[in-house]
Amino acid sequence: MELYLTSTDHIIRGRGTLLLAEVLNCLLEKPLESHTISSLVEFFTAKLEDWQVLWGVLVGCLALLKRTKKFGMVDNTDARTLAKSFLINVQVQSLAVRDRKLCLEVLQCLLDAYTDAVVVLGDDLVYGICEAIDEEKDPRCLMLNFHLVEILGRLYPDPSGPMASFAEDIFDILSRYYPIYFTHPKDDGLDIKREDLSKGLMNAFSSSPFFEPFVVPLLLEKLSSSLLSAKLDSLKYLNSCLYHYGGKRMVKHAKVIWSNLKDVIFNYSPERPPLLTDELDVDMKSEVNQIRMEALNCLETALVCFDFSEQDSFLCLIIDDPDIGTKFESLISITSYSGTSAEIQHDLSAIGSILTNTAKVSIYCCNKVFLKFFPCLMDALGVSRNHSSQFCITNHKMVHGGMNFGALYLSIELLSSSRELTLASNIAAEVIAESRSCYFMLKSFSADLCHALGSILRASNTSMVASEKEGVLCAVKGLQLLSTFPPSCSPISEGCYEDVLEILMSIITGRSDETYLWNLSLKALVQIGLWIESVSVHDSAKGIYYSKVVEKVLSLLQTNDSIISLSLKLVAISEIANVGLYVLSIIGALEDAIISDLVACIKGDLKSSDSLVGLLECYTSRVLPRCCTSGSFDDVAVQFSINIWNQLENVSVFNSDVTMQNVLDQVMMTMKLLVAGCTVENQSLILKKAHCIILSMDFLKEQPFQRIHGIIALSCRDKWIVSLFGSVVIALRPQTPLTDMKAILNLFLILLPEGNLPAAQALASMVNKCPSIINEPEISASLSLDQACEDILKLCLWTSESNSHLKQYNFIDRDICSQRSIVLGMAWVGKGLLMRGHEKVTEIAMFLLKCLVSDNNEDITLQQQKENGKGVGIDVNSSLATSAADAFHVLLNDSEDCLNKKFHATIRPLYKQRFFSSMLPILLSSIKESGSKSKKIALYRALGHIISDTPLAPVLAEAKQIMPALLDALAILGSETSHKKIVYSLLLVLSGILMDDNGKATILENIHTVIECLIKLISYPDLMIVRETAIQCLVAMSVLPHARIFPFRPRVLKAVATALDDRKRAVRQEAVRCRQAWASIASRSLQF
Repeated sequence: MELYLTSTDHIIRGRGTLLLAEVLNCLLEKPLESHTISSLVEFFTAKLEDWQVLWGVLVGCLALLKRTKKFGMVDNTDARTLAKSFLINVQVQSLAVRDRKLCLEVLQCLLDAYTDAVVVLGDDLVYGICEAIDEEKDPRCLMLNFHLVEILGRLYPDPSGPMASFAEDIFDILSRYYPIYFTHPKDDGLDIKREDLSKGLMNAFSSSPFFEPFVVPLLLEKLSSSLLSAKLDSLKYLNSCLYHYGGKRMVKHAKVIWSNLKDVIFNYSPERPPLLTDELDVDMKSEVNQIRMEALNCLETALVCFDFSEQDSFLCLIIDDPDIGTKFESLISITSYSGTSAEIQHDLSAIGSILTNTAKVSIYCCNKVFLKFFPCLMDALGVSRNHSSQFCITNHKMVHGGMNFGALYLSIELLSSSRELTLASNIAAEVIAESRSCYFMLKSFSADLCHALGSILRASNTSMVASEKEGVLCAVKGLQLLSTFPPSCSPISEGCYEDVLEILMSIITGRSDETYLWNLSLKALVQIGLWIESVSVHDSAKGIYYSKVVEKVLSLLQTNDSIISLSLKLVAISEIANVGLYVLSIIGALEDAIISDLVACIKGDLKSSDSLVGLLECYTSRVLPRCCTSGSFDDVAVQFSINIWNQLENVSVFNSDVTMQNVLDQVMMTMKLLVAGCTVENQSLILKKAHCIILSMDFLKEQPFQRIHGIIALSCRDKWIVSLFGSVVIALRPQTPLTDMKAILNLFLILLPEGNLPAAQALASMVNKCPSIINEPEISASLSLDQACEDILKLCLWTSESNSHLKQYNFIDRDICSQRSIVLGMAWVGKGLLMRGHEKVTEIAMFLLKCLVSDNNEDITLQQQKENGKGVGIDVNSSLATSAADAFHVLLNDSEDCLNKKFHATIRPLYKQRFFSSMLPILLSSIKESGSKSKKIALYRALGHIISDTPLAPVLAEAKQIMPALLDALAILGSETSHKKIVYSLLLVLSGILMDDNGKATILENIHTVIECLIKLISYPDLMIVRETAIQCLVAMSVLPHARIFPFRPRVLKAVATALDDRKRAVRQEAVRCRQAWASIASRSLQF
């Protein structure tokens, strides 16, 4: 390459140099000999003088400097030579952005990887970097500049070194960028945010203590800026500088720092203190809140970074500040919070924050703050002791005639800070016992303080005004804090701890009408329980006392008093269940209550039904999930499931009135959840027990289980047993073997035409999880999937041959109720097959389609109505075609009752999309061929279910094909009330197409029909949300091309005008938006 590298043509020379550099880039992880690397470094070092080929030279230098020791790297001598040549020959700021960035990367690589080689360059290196970074504007280069300065700060810590000499010059360069104003657009491709630049500059400023005389005054000056971002940056930078510069350098600025921090904290404290605010209601990301938090962080950092003497002087600045003292005296006099001015509320929040953050820095700070302020607070609350006057800074006494809220709030804040400090530190016993420590002081006041806080809670009542709620909140919080100190530092005795629990428990059991106080007390009890669990003191006296609380809560289930409702009892129990130590006890008590109510309900006590449903809902949704984390779920589930089966076994006669479907549904769901969470082995145990109970059903006294046939008359007991057995089958894992599968399948098939939904869902689960092939011949009565499908599909036979041997299965000969039950059952079975991707689902789909379009459909319905003595008119809601149409909803809609991941269903990806693609052309052609109005309605209803239950993506792909039929369906189904849910679902699909970029093209092709359809739906009387959505669609259409929508403007405005008087406010609001959107279309025509 010599000719190219030494050519007099700078273009050829530049390309040759760049080629060599790119080759070196490709050889980064290839070993090279040291003399080869040395020669290459020598070549590129010499070429740094040739500015016309600088790009290639820089790429080559960077490739060489990035090499690692493993593959051969540049030695220190060559690196130093390269650095000298670079500093002499390369004028960085005269280059283009691309070259400047590469130059800075070369410098960064030299400083990072070859520190020993370049550090001896001293002043020359620092001066050269100053020249390289001066007046830089590109964000990418600035990030590198800031990092270079940060590295220099680490390289030259010596007070007589080059960094100390050039500190002012470097600061002059960097200070021009402070505060960071970053105005680059988001789509500039730089991928650099303002926060990145600001953090880089902050690291540069705090990299060397030699910047302190220049940086700190600048930051303190910018703290007075009216720009929130500048103020926030100043606090962040000041915090970083305090930490990195150290207390000795920063102590000279202590007074100014405290003065500025105090102003920021008072000016930017929230009107409502954090203690009185729900965390969800606080906007933590707001700049105002961030400024307050950063100011408090600075305060803590300042106290931490100073040594003992400096810390003491800075701490005295805070606690002896006249402003703090004056405001403290005035604040502990306020009797309520809500009745005070906003200024006082700000001051209260600020004083609380300052004292809290100061106290939690160290034991020394906490002791000083407590000695200065805590006795006065206790004095104001009326709980001061004889020795408190020697500490108190005021002679303030308790305000009589009302609660002293200011003192109460500040006391709780100090309690919180001392507890937080205790949790974060390992406090020695001698420190705790010291007479002037905060812990000694807390212990001396704790008994009276608990009494005072309890008195506040006892004085509250149901007519509590808003101004009293803050006091109640502080009182409950105070009792919680006092009860949750670490055992070695606990300020309260065991007797006082027991009193706290009794106070809170008395509210739970006797004051349920005071909702606010009741909820606070319950949360406090839960937090105390969680604390006991976390510190493993459940075997101690405090743990024993809390166990008694749990027992009292559980005893609420055994009482039928009207003081506390069942719903609140269950809320209390479910919240206490968060404490893992007592989950098993709570579950045991709930199970006893459930079994007791279940037996009573079975025997005819209908009053127990409501409580049973509530107990089961609490058990399954709130308490049972806690067992999953404790690892005891299987034991609990097996024991309770078998217990339920034992009750059904023991009760031979059910009361004839026990047909409460809501109770049975909840018991079934409980059984499903219990079984679903078990392992295969435990599921087999439950299944074995259930199978034994099945054999005891009343109708099996006349025929054996393996040869059940004909119509079964189920008693009330049998219905419960079959339903719960179906629930067990639904929740089984695919690996769990099903005992006597043929007989069970036969039982469900006989029950299916009689409308037994659990039987249909159990069949669906069986075919969904059934193995395709039975490999174990020793398993008796097993059934393969194909065999099961063959037996099930016999119910779909549709024949008119009277002499057929399959006449007993003839679908046509059944009554209308059986036909509809079979259709529903086949829909569930089809769903199970569809989800696993089995081909037999096609036969079920064709059966449903035949029910939709068959000519026998109306004749069957008419005949059944005549036989039952009804009118001869066709009721769409009870027709077979309508049931068949709704079956497609069952096929595609997600179910919570069965065939989902929770109950271990086999789910093949994209099964809905495949079914949609296969059925769409068939349904569309059937609609075209149908001449009967009733058939069209049923077909459109089926199409509506398929379109609305399929994910939007495949629907959008077929939008052109679907759109005419979708609009026709909206027009036809929208004329009858019975189709209102489908109308709304189809309208949502239409809105989805309208919002898609590709779908808008389809909308434009059918724009006349779409607008007319939406205009009709504006006055849809049966469902408000249909009217609202139709108007929203019209609003979305207002942004379509002007030429296409302008002709419809008068028609739309006229229709929307009627909606302005709609009886629903949401519709009226959307109508106003729509009118404004369409009225503005005229002005768009004037724009060029």
